[in-house]
Amino acid sequence: MSTTIGQRWRTGRWIALALIAISAIAAIGAYFTAPRPGGRMDPESTSSDGAHALVALLRDRGVDVVVANNVADVERAARPDSLLLAAETYYTRGTDLLTRLADVPGDRLILEPTSRVRQALAPDIRLGGASMLTMEPDCDLREAIRAGTVQLGATDTYEKARDVEVTRCYGGALVRYHADGRTITVVGTADFMTNGGLLQEGNAALAMNLAGNRPRVVWYAPQRVEGQSGAAGSSLTDLMPDAVTWIVWQLCLAVLLLAIWQGRRLGPLVAEKLPVVVRASETVEGRARLYRSRRARDRAAEALRTATLQRLTPRLGLGPSPSPAAVLSAVVQRYAGDANSVHHLLFGPAPSTDSDLLHLAQALDDIERQVTKS
Repeated sequence: MSTTIGQRWRTGRWIALALIAISAIAAIGAYFTAPRPGGRMDPESTSSDGAHALVALLRDRGVDVVVANNVADVERAARPDSLLLAAETYYTRGTDLLTRLADVPGDRLILEPTSRVRQALAPDIRLGGASMLTMEPDCDLREAIRAGTVQLGATDTYEKARDVEVTRCYGGALVRYHADGRTITVVGTADFMTNGGLLQEGNAALAMNLAGNRPRVVWYAPQRVEGQSGAAGSSLTDLMPDAVTWIVWQLCLAVLLLAIWQGRRLGPLVAEKLPVVVRASETVEGRARLYRSRRARDRAAEALRTATLQRLTPRLGLGPSPSPAAVLSAVVQRYAGDANSVHHLLFGPAPSTDSDLLHLAQALDDIERQVTKS
């Protein structure tokens, strides 16, 4: 009897140890393969907006990628043979921090720079406009030629601001020039370097070619605000030039006099009953029949797109009269369709048939529904 109990104990002990080992291996595997959240261009994030995939590819290629969380880290890691990759720089506030970034040695790869960052780190170029296309290189830059066709999505374009030799690729979305013994490359978007963007066309090749041409990359993509804006604590009158102050006071006086004059002319409001009440659905149907009778598909499409943009803009957190590139960038992040189709629906040509107009209305309704629920 004791022998049987001992044999069962030894057998059960090994089974328990095996189950514990399997559970431990499964837990470790789940930990290392689980998605790692993070902000845009975060080198540790495995989300679609993160950049963990590109960092891993660079390190596998033998590139020393040093993650810098602040300007002080950049100053410690930068060397004459290194490349400073600067993204999400709108978190960097203050002229002193930008001046310190401009003083670090090595080449620069600047992604989606704000105007302040562009003036500090790439002062020889200026903003040219916005574009959103699948682009060919159309230049003699080796990195772009090897990558071939890429899908940059919504992007800014650049042109030279001074008398320097600038290489423009992809319609100006990527520019490169040499100044003060360093190579400066500016790209109007960082989407092609994110985990989700690497899968499209030649995006991975272009990202590797631009970021992997130096033995060390200082990855500076801050995820929180650093420093303070120089305008912090300044009032509105402090920011106005002296000549503008008098103009503002004159306009205020003119508006006040106009309000008094019009108020005396119009008199008090008088309530008046409407002769007939028309349902909103009948008004819409009547207007639609007028458009159809005149075959004014262009005006109907414009009215649909304008109404959609007016409803979407507050939900996307955009200010009044945003640029098409800003609207597209915000909508694509919440809509399941690709950027080119969204651009065609929101800003494309007028439909040629009634069925195309109906399809446009349904597609705009689908965009609005997905953005609202996201």
